Amino acid sequence: MKIKAVNGFARILKSEGTPWVSCYPTSPVNNALGEEGMPILMMGEERFAVAVADGFSRVTNGKQIGVCTVMAGLNAAGIQMAFGAVAQAWEDSSPMLVIAEGLGVGASRHTHFDMAEAFKPVTKWVGKVDRADLIPEYTRRAYTHLRSGRPGPVLLLIPRDLGEYDPDEHPYSPVKGWRTGPDPDDVKSAIRALLAARDPLLHVGEGVCYADAAAELLQFAEAAQIPVLTTLKAKGVFPENHPLSVGVRGSMADHFLRKCDLLFSIGSSLFPGRFSHTVPDAHKKTIVQCTIDTLDINRSYETRHAVIGDAKLTLQALVSELQSKGAPKKPEVLEEIRGARQAFKDKFRPWLESSETPINPYRVFGDLAKVLDPKNSFLTADSGNTRDQTSTVYEAQIPRGYLGWGNVSTLGFSLAGAVAAKLAYPQRQCVHVTGDAGVCYMMGNFEAVARYRIGITTIHINNGGYSGYGPGFWGEGHDPYTWKVSDHGSACMASMARAVGFHAEDVSQPAEIIPALKRAFDENAKGRPAFVEFLCSHHPVHGGWVR
Repeated sequence: MKIKAVNGFARILKSEGTPWVSCYPTSPVNNALGEEGMPILMMGEERFAVAVADGFSRVTNGKQIGVCTVMAGLNAAGIQMAFGAVAQAWEDSSPMLVIAEGLGVGASRHTHFDMAEAFKPVTKWVGKVDRADLIPEYTRRAYTHLRSGRPGPVLLLIPRDLGEYDPDEHPYSPVKGWRTGPDPDDVKSAIRALLAARDPLLHVGEGVCYADAAAELLQFAEAAQIPVLTTLKAKGVFPENHPLSVGVRGSMADHFLRKCDLLFSIGSSLFPGRFSHTVPDAHKKTIVQCTIDTLDINRSYETRHAVIGDAKLTLQALVSELQSKGAPKKPEVLEEIRGARQAFKDKFRPWLESSETPINPYRVFGDLAKVLDPKNSFLTADSGNTRDQTSTVYEAQIPRGYLGWGNVSTLGFSLAGAVAAKLAYPQRQCVHVTGDAGVCYMMGNFEAVARYRIGITTIHINNGGYSGYGPGFWGEGHDPYTWKVSDHGSACMASMARAVGFHAEDVSQPAEIIPALKRAFDENAKGRPAFVEFLCSHHPVHGGWVR
């Protein structure tokens, strides 16, 4: 029996285990999803619908692929609005499936905007379905890209009136995805270099998350007895309370990056960027790079030793080879890390415990750590100081416990990340931190969060200013005309959140931080989102990136 192409596609999504689709009208696929009993989450705008799908893929490490629909067709305003969110997924290698209405035969003459060409630079693949019976084939190709190789987004363009096909003649089976293992000779070469190094450093990227290789990473690091630095996207994949952890950024990261004579990288592209470390004096160091993508090799630095393959299979092979060689214990390394960590904590403790008013933002993060279980929660933050400060001091202990991002992020992504985390793990506490500019970007989507009763907490660090990436950024010394926008007296964002159904309050005294957070978490447990606005000072201090 024949079915409409969009209904066949909806059934395929169900067979792939898709729990829901985030969307925004209009799309012919949305109605088909409803007809086939697939839950849809109607968000406040297209960019946010994409971001929620992106966050879902990230927080589940690609075990479940986030899917979204955006408005397109001749009126391509929706997919144009979504471009930034798709580009973020591309830059951060996040696998998600974006569905948009394609153009029917001959319709391209009516538009200046070529969707397929526009999105090719920010997707792994764009599929333009032009026959109903090709729905299974194109979706199979899409999931092959999504589940194999370097992760990244895929766009499928499905025209509105594509017609019907017979699913018995064109059946669909879910795609498993494929992994590649490393060359044994490359593994041996990498371990020889590691054992010959005087001061090695393990540099861990998000590829370890997607390979579900946290256990193997821990085993390898402990066997090798070397310091472990992670990228922002991989924060938490190695527990930051472990004696070998040197965190993500700050004085410890700086010290060990500069000191190391061998950088042993696993699951990272090693691209230097605004929100990642460069490798200082790279020409004086030996670089071992274990990655799934050959395009990473010799791209940013000379790669002396490369191991190509899935991070889990690579780590298993590395552990086996290392154990056969017998790595020596290095108690002096543990002592060095312990001293560096103590110096790091001593620097930030006065701010984490500050009683000043307006509230020092670090006091908010210090108190948050007292009430948030790091093994049963997710935290993320928006661009600017909220990202820089939380990623510096928050101690993540589980993979994705801090949902970080890498090369680029659209403001407002933290809300989408927290929503996605809560949908993936309903029993965990999900919190996101944002600033004044971030709230303005996400404001239109608070209503959707309340409508679906998604119990997350928004922490708003309200300092009345936009931007801020370090000392001297604000005020007359840097941006005298644009840094200050509004303060709590003229714009109470908690009132806005309360109006659409959030539990909301504003806090001006340090002693009220923990009680306010507890009240928010209690409301979350009832399925009600919460918004807590902290009246804070400008405090642009954080652990920097090594340049």
